[in-house]
Amino acid sequence: MFDFLLELLVAILEPILEAVLELIAGAILDGASRLLSGAFEALEAASPMAATLVYTLLGMLAGGCSLLIFPHHLVHPAGIPGISLVVSPALAGTALSLVGAILRSRDKTTTRIESFRYGFAFAFGIAAVRLLFVR
Repeated sequence: MFDFLLELLVAILEPILEAVLELIAGAILDGASRLLSGAFEALEAASPMAATLVYTLLGMLAGGCSLLIFPHHLVHPAGIPGISLVVSPALAGTALSLVGAILRSRDKTTTRIESFRYGFAFAFGIAAVRLLFVR
C-alpha cells in the first residue's frame, strides 16, 4: 500500500516540478524580452504561427540549457511516460496567462509569452527536450 501511495505521489509531483522549472524559464525569458524590447519587436510583429514556432524553439533552447543544470529527472519518472509533455506545459501556460491577466488588469504592458498559447509553446519546447534527452 505504501509503494502505491509513493508512486501516486511521484506521478503527481513530476508534472508539477517540471511546470515550476518551465515557469521559471518563462519568467526569465519574459524579463529578458522586457529588457531587450527592441530585439523582440520583430517577434511581436510576426504572425501568430511564426511566434508560436519561435517560442517553441526558444523553449527547446531553454530545455537544452536546463539539462546542463539538471541532467537527471527532477523526481523519479511516473508510470505514465510523457505525461509531463502535456501536463507541465498546460500548468506553465496557465500560470503565465494568469500573470498576463494580472498585468493587464493593472494597465501594464504584456508580452506574448504572458498568454496561454505562447507560454504553453515555450514550456512544451522545454518538456520535449527534457523528455528526449534527460538521463
